[in-house]
Amino acid sequence: MKNKFFLFSSIFIFVIIFSIFYKSLHKTNIYTPSVKLDKKIPEYSTEVLNTDKIISYSEIFDTENFYFLNIWSSWCVPCRDEHYLLMELHKDKNIKLVGLNYKDNIDNAQKFLKELGNPFNIIIVDIDGVQAIEWGAVGVPESFLIHKKKVIKKYIGPLDKNLLIQIKSLIK
Repeated sequence: MKNKFFLFSSIFIFVIIFSIFYKSLHKTNIYTPSVKLDKKIPEYSTEVLNTDKIISYSEIFDTENFYFLNIWSSWCVPCRDEHYLLMELHKDKNIKLVGLNYKDNIDNAQKFLKELGNPFNIIIVDIDGVQAIEWGAVGVPESFLIHKKKVIKKYIGPLDKNLLIQIKSLIK
C-alpha cells in the first residue's frame, strides 16, 4: 500500500513539475518596452551642448513643427551606423532634429560630430541618463517623432532606410 501511494504521489508531482516547465517554454522572457503614442513630452530643463545655456523642453519643441529627437552617444556603434541617415533627414525642411547626447564625454561627442557631421538643430546633454529615462528610453540609439508637443512615434534601435522613408511620409 505504501509503495502504491509513493508511486502515485511521485507521478503526480512529476506531472505538475512537467506541466509548469512545459507551460514556461511558450512564454517569452524577452523584455519589449511599450511604445506609447500621443504621450506628452516630459517637462525638463537641460544644458545645450557647447554652451552654459539651460533650456526647457517646452522652449525646444514648439507646437507647430515636427521634431525628431535622437538619443545618441559617441561610444555607441549603432549610433555611428545610423548617423548618415540623420544627415539625410536633416535636409528635409519639414522637420527639426534634436540630439540628446546620452552619458557621454563632451570632448568625444564633439569629435564624433566633427568627424561625421552635425545633423542636429540643437543638441542637449544628458550626462547622468535621467532625461533618457524621462523619455522612456531603454538604450541608445532611440528616437522619437514629435508633433504638437506629443510623441507620435518611437523608434527603438538604429534607423534604417525603410524607417527613414516612413518618417518622411509621416511628416508630409
